[in-house]
This record gives sequence, structure tokens and C-alpha cells, in this order.
Amino acid sequence: MSGTAIAVSILTLVAGVGVFLIACGMMSSNLESLGSKRLKSLFAKTTGKKLVGVGVGAAATAAIQSSSATTVMVIGFVNAGIMTLTQAATVIFGANIGTTITGQLVALGMFGNSAISSSVVFAALAGIGAFMLAFAKRDRVRKVGGILAGFGMIFVGLSLMSGAMESFAANDGVRDFLATFKNPFLLVLIGALLTAVVQSSSVMTSMAITMTVTGLISLNQGVYITMGSNIGTCVTALIAGIASGRNAKRAALIHFIFNVSGVIIFLLVGMFMRLGGTDYGHVFQKIFPGVPQTQLAMFHTVFNVATVILILPLTNLLVKLVTKIIPDKKTEIDKDAPRLRYLDEHMLATPPIAVQQTKNEVVAMAQTAFDNFVLSCEIASTLDFARDEEFRANEKALNYLNRNITAFTVKLLKCELDERDRTYLTTVFKTVTDLERIGDYAENIVEYAEKLRDGGERFSEDAVTEIAALRVLVQSLYDNALKAYVGADKQALANAYVTEESIDDMTDKLSENHIARLSSGACTPDVGALFLMLTSNVERIADHLINVAKAAQYGG
Repeated sequence: MSGTAIAVSILTLVAGVGVFLIACGMMSSNLESLGSKRLKSLFAKTTGKKLVGVGVGAAATAAIQSSSATTVMVIGFVNAGIMTLTQAATVIFGANIGTTITGQLVALGMFGNSAISSSVVFAALAGIGAFMLAFAKRDRVRKVGGILAGFGMIFVGLSLMSGAMESFAANDGVRDFLATFKNPFLLVLIGALLTAVVQSSSVMTSMAITMTVTGLISLNQGVYITMGSNIGTCVTALIAGIASGRNAKRAALIHFIFNVSGVIIFLLVGMFMRLGGTDYGHVFQKIFPGVPQTQLAMFHTVFNVATVILILPLTNLLVKLVTKIIPDKKTEIDKDAPRLRYLDEHMLATPPIAVQQTKNEVVAMAQTAFDNFVLSCEIASTLDFARDEEFRANEKALNYLNRNITAFTVKLLKCELDERDRTYLTTVFKTVTDLERIGDYAENIVEYAEKLRDGGERFSEDAVTEIAALRVLVQSLYDNALKAYVGADKQALANAYVTEESIDDMTDKLSENHIARLSSGACTPDVGALFLMLTSNVERIADHLINVAKAAQYGG
């Protein structure tokens, strides 16, 4: 084999790996975007049941064709505090099963010895998908085209890798050199390092299948390289965990320990098999004779399923272990400090999920804003400042949420999104501002209460009764506004408009009542002025709530 031929083969191999990586990313992003709603509901079904978590992890990974994306997504959920470590562990276990689908697809594509093999047929889908991307106008059709193009390109990349490896396999020197790598531990290390470099166990497994089919390596060598790829794929999650909170670090460590444990178990079993004069290669050759691509793909599936079966009953012990390895610090965080409940930077890796979590964060902010409105009315009516500290903490949280939800949304808008999600996100900026302004008006009402207290005065019983009635209407408006915002409920939006008009009418009526009380001497001009300012602030709060309700028409 000449130097030129070797260079060409190396370049072809690099090209094949590159096309394969791009194809996986293209198919993954379009699948994720097209199935965003199902993906959202899928993760919502994660419960305390371990098998459900495994099923969700496997289904999500099979849907988006990326165990790394699923794991990073889970780490984001744990970091945001919306998924427990036990739930995260089971989803991560399931992700390892879901990722074996790629290997099975690659094996399927390598069948056929005729001029038209299954690989060529699948690769042709790249052209069909490309035409759909070029000429389709509907966003959904374009995404389907992207999926087909990505799927087809996987086999284009596979064909390039296969061609390069066939050239290497024809060289006795290359085959003899690779044959010297028989030590299982060394092969596992090679698989782990190469996977860490390309950051895709799917690519490494596919390369191992191709090398086995072309005769470049033995099936047994491919088995141990595939084992190593399961360790190498942990790198992405570990990197994600390093920059995250303590629980996120624990989730990344669970992923690493799980995969390493599986490799250790299978290495030990492999040692006993060798003592008995056999190995994994011989076993799978007997089970699936004459189809090396299926032999290695099935080993990968058996390896991951068996590891889940063995480790799943030990999930609670594993959670306790990582908690001891990464213990809580007694003075780690201020529990009362403002924080994002649902958002985490790592969620940007899965934009459709991040959009839903953004909406959840906005809804949580709305609840905080409304809680402060209720508190402000109670303080103004009773002049009891016992919960003033809670009020101040909420106000601080609203300012924090306004800044940080806005900052996250800016980053999310730079990701690949469908038109509906992108339109919704553009409304978030105004919505969080509306909610922050509700907090400001509530703060004004508390300041009016402070003036009453400092002046030794208070609202009359009639005024307190009117404030309570006004608060009931605002409660109804808030309930309908949130119902409209969360579920795009048109009837709730219509109800919100009616209630907002009722609030306007009531504040006008309260102004008339105030004038009557002034005339009768039931209240002083100073107290009356504060009452009018309070009702004016409530009316403005209603205006901001109706703005929140209006955002429902833009979806999300």
C-alpha cells in the first residue's frame, strides 16, 4: 500500500467520521424539534417508579438519537431542582439502552452484497431529504426533510468509513499491527479515549462495527472497544456537571460510575470466559452466524440492558454513594437567596424542553408577584408588618427573576427553534417586565401602609372592606390570566377581559365612595389620598395581568 493510498484512506476515514457526526447532529436536532411536545410530556411522566424512569430515558434517547443530550438535559433538571437524583439515575440508565438504537440501524444498513445494498438505499434518503429542505415551505415538512437527510447521511458517512477501512484491511501490515492489540484493558482504553475525542459513542460503535465487518479487527476486539466507548461518552456529562451545582455533579458521577461498573462486570466475565477457552466473540458468532455487524450491535445492546438490570436494584445505594463522595457543605448556599427553579444553562442543549421550562419559570414568577400583591393588601388593611421580611424577599426575587429569565431567553433565542416557540419567547421579555411591575405596585401599597402607621392613622372599616372586595376580583383575574397563559385557553382570556373591566368599574365606584367619606368626615384627606393611590395601583396591576393573559395567543 503506497503512501498516497494510505493518505487517501486516512482522509476518507476522517471525511466519513465528519459526515457521520454532522448527520447525527442534524437528525437529532430535527427529531428533537419535531417531537418537542411529546418530549416535554415524556419527561413530565418521570416519577418515583424506577422502571418508568428507565423507559423515559430509553424512549427520549431513541427519539433524539443522543444519550449525551439526554444526560446533559437530566443534569440540567437536577441542577434546577425539578428532578431528584434517584429519578435522574433511572433516566440515565435508560439513556444507555436508547443509544444502542444507532448501532442497530448501522448494522441494518450494512446488509446486502449485491450492487444495491441496504446502505445505498438508506443513503439515498439524504437526497430526498435535501430536496424537501430546498423546496418545502412548511416548517414541519422541512424538519421531516432534515430527519431524512440526516438519516441518509449517516449511511453516506458509514460508506466512506467502510471504504477507507477496506483499504486498510487489504494491507497486511495494518492488519498485523492491529492484531497485536489483544489486551482487553488496552482495547477498552482505546475505545474510551477515541470516544472522548469525538464525543459520540454512536460514532465509535459504528466505527467498530465497520472495522469488524471489513476484517480490520476481530469481533472480540470490537467488543472491548465498544465497552470503552461507554466510558468515553461520560466525558460530555462530566464536563456539564463540573460547571453545575452539587446535585448536578452527583448526577454526572452516577452516569460515570454506572458505565464503568458495567465495563468492570463484563471485563471480569470475559476473564472467566477466557479461562474456559472462549470469549464474547465466539459466543455472539454462534448466536448470530455470518453477520458480524449484527453480532457487535447485539453485544452493545445486551451489554447496556444487562448493566441496567444489574445496577437498577442498587440505585438507592448508588445515590447514597455519590452523596458521600460529594457531600453537602453546611454553609453551601443561602436557602432564601433568589434562584431559578426550572432553568439551567445545560437545558440550552435541548431547546424545546428549555422553552417549556422557561414558561414554567415565568408562571412561578407570576405566583411570587401575586403573593406579594396579596401580602401588600393584608399589610395595608391591618397595618401588621409581621410578614414584611417575606415581602422584601419576594420583591428581591422578582428583580432577580426578571434579569435572569431575560438573560436565559436571549441565549435560548440563539438556538434552533420552531417558529411557534420562537414567537412565544419574544413575548417573555414583556411578560417578565409586567410581572416585575406588579411587584413594584405592591411595594407602593406597602409604602402607603407605612405612611399610615407612621402618621398614627389607618383605613376605615368601609375602606378595608372595599380593598378586600377589590382583591377578590384581582384574584379572579389572576386565575384566568394564568389559565390562559399556561394553556392558551381562549375562554379564560375572555373571562380575564370581563374581570379587568369589572375592576375598572369598581375603582371608579370606590373613588365616588371616597368622596362621600370625605364629605361626611369619616376619613381625613391624607388617608383618603393614600386610599385613592392604592386603588390606582391595583388598577395598574390588573392592566399588567391582562397583558400576561394576552401573551397566550402567541402559544409556546
